[in-house]
Amino acid sequence: MKKACIGLLLLLSLTSRASAQGYRIEATLKGLKDTTCILGHYLYSNQQFVAKDTARVDAQGRMVFEGTSELPGGLYLILPPGQRRFVELIYSGQEPRFSLETDTASIVKSMVVKGSKENELYYTFQQEVNKIIAELEALLLEKKTRTDPASQELINKKMADHQKQLTDYHRRWVTEHEGTFAASLVKASLDPEIPPAPKLANGKTDSTWVFDYYKGHFWDNFDFADARLLRTPFVQAKLDRYIKGLVVQSADSLTKEADYLVARAAANRDMKTYFIYYITGQYEDAKVVGTESVFVHMAEKYYLTGQMEISEDGKKRIAERVATMKPLLVNKIIPNLTVADTLRRPINLHDIRAEYTVLFFYSPTCGHCKEAAPMLKAFYDANKASGVKVLAIATEHPEEWAKYIKTYKLGELMHGYDFASRIDYRRQFDVFSTPTIYVLDKDKRIVARRMPIEQLDDFYNFYRKSHPAAAPKKSVPNQAAKTGK
Repeated sequence: MKKACIGLLLLLSLTSRASAQGYRIEATLKGLKDTTCILGHYLYSNQQFVAKDTARVDAQGRMVFEGTSELPGGLYLILPPGQRRFVELIYSGQEPRFSLETDTASIVKSMVVKGSKENELYYTFQQEVNKIIAELEALLLEKKTRTDPASQELINKKMADHQKQLTDYHRRWVTEHEGTFAASLVKASLDPEIPPAPKLANGKTDSTWVFDYYKGHFWDNFDFADARLLRTPFVQAKLDRYIKGLVVQSADSLTKEADYLVARAAANRDMKTYFIYYITGQYEDAKVVGTESVFVHMAEKYYLTGQMEISEDGKKRIAERVATMKPLLVNKIIPNLTVADTLRRPINLHDIRAEYTVLFFYSPTCGHCKEAAPMLKAFYDANKASGVKVLAIATEHPEEWAKYIKTYKLGELMHGYDFASRIDYRRQFDVFSTPTIYVLDKDKRIVARRMPIEQLDDFYNFYRKSHPAAAPKKSVPNQAAKTGK
């Protein structure tokens, strides 16, 4: 199942509640006239935008966004057509009617807000931050021109002071305005404050303690109960940082952390829904070998038990995907298969004697498979002495099979085709596209699945060297290896 299917189910679940009060947002943007602007909000990240309304801009740059139903709370944008500059505004859900006025040449500096304490706070905060940042940038320019040691030392001290001033202002401002959505937004973007680390016996700082503290307090500033944060740029960025940067990329660690995050997010239904969706989507087509089992875990624990509100058809599709993937996870013995070589002699996968076996599912007419063929041959030529064998299985077009083998000089490999049409490659071996590559150890245990051909050689040699128990033995001649010439 495509990630887009899961994503659609998620978007349908994040519905806003109707309200009789509606909304009215009046904006005047000097520098615009006689055009149309869009009002919308961020969704999870700064790469996703959901349009909610449009308004016509008059000759004075004035526009009104107005509706009878409530807008969901979040960080919104007013987007002029074809322009890179935009206006951010907070819609907390508590202030449905307000106005703002600014100049498109200096949006933050010129902003004047009426009727919205949240936006007044938000822009006052930005104005002060921008002032400190401007002073830092001036110091950076000064540092480039004044290169003598005394000046450099003085400028570095001033820059450190400004950095501390910026951090202190962030934290003080959040504390002073606790309870506002503006403060929640700013707080969610902050890293945890790390206290002085204990010293090791050698007097050095315990860097492991620093990492563990940072990871353990990473979510302290994030309000899992506030679904409005889903409509900001911060959520996906924080998840990316935590899952990909702070968690060991092994199935056990990821599964444990996934359940931890979902439990934290359970304070709000929509937040929990997004966290489950995000983690599940990351590992259906995993980038790290062996982590596909995270997808299976998430699907079985949350989607198939009803914790995720999806249709019966959606649940059925996920169940089918799990049924295909589960027997094919890393460390599982791959299901056996029997194909015939070019002389119609049977090749039984589990009977192949090799330290490692590479399964290469392909279509002789597939453009990517043709591009992969020289790389597959180069891999085999470079590594056959180490005990690896390759079984290349054509999934279709037997009339083109012999031509493919001859064209790309693959005669030394084992070649097979299912003339009896008994194998459902898609369902039994997860071959949704070609080429699809598996790496198996001598017991036909899956070492890697859906391995890109470009990474095959590097992965194989790294794995072989890091698993000395599977030291290469002298290659045993196999009659099937002579087929296809």
